[in-house]
Amino acid sequence: MNTSTTDNLKEAFAGESMANRKYLAFAKKADEEGLKQIAKLFRAAAAAETVHAHNHLEVLGDIKSTGENLKWAIEGETFEFKEMYPAYIEEAKKEGNKDAAWSFNLANQVEQIHAGLYKKALDNLGSNEELDYYVCKVCGNTVENKPSGKCPICGAQASEFEKVD
Repeated sequence: MNTSTTDNLKEAFAGESMANRKYLAFAKKADEEGLKQIAKLFRAAAAAETVHAHNHLEVLGDIKSTGENLKWAIEGETFEFKEMYPAYIEEAKKEGNKDAAWSFNLANQVEQIHAGLYKKALDNLGSNEELDYYVCKVCGNTVENKPSGKCPICGAQASEFEKVD
C-alpha cells in the first residue's frame, strides 16, 4: 500500500542515508585538517543517521531474507551499471563535465563488479565460505581476497585497498 507515510519513510531513509555519507566525508576532511574532535563528532552523527535509516527501512518492510536481499541488490546494481550510470556519463560528457564523467565511470565499472559478487554470494548461499573483501579507497573497486598489483579500474596501488570486516 502506497501512502503518504510510506513516501515519507522512503524520503527519510534517503535523507538519513545521504546525511550519513556526507558526515563521513566531512569527518575525513576534518581529520585531514587535524580537527580530530570535530571528525569524531561527524562520525558519531553519521552513526546515528545510520540507525535512523535502518529504522525507516525496517518499518518499510524492505529488509527481507538474505536471499531476497541479494536478489534486490543484484537488480539495483544491474540497473545502475546498465541504465543509470551510462545515461549519467553521456550527460556529463555532453555538458563537458569531465570530473563528473570520471566519477560516474568509476562507479559504473564497480557496480558491475558488485552485481557479480552478489550473484556469486546468492549462488553459494548457505555454503558459509569465508572470504575477505577489500575496497579501493580511490574508486571503490571491490575484490575478494587481498589484492596485488594495481587496481584494474583506477590504477591505484594495492596499498590503497582497505580490508572490510
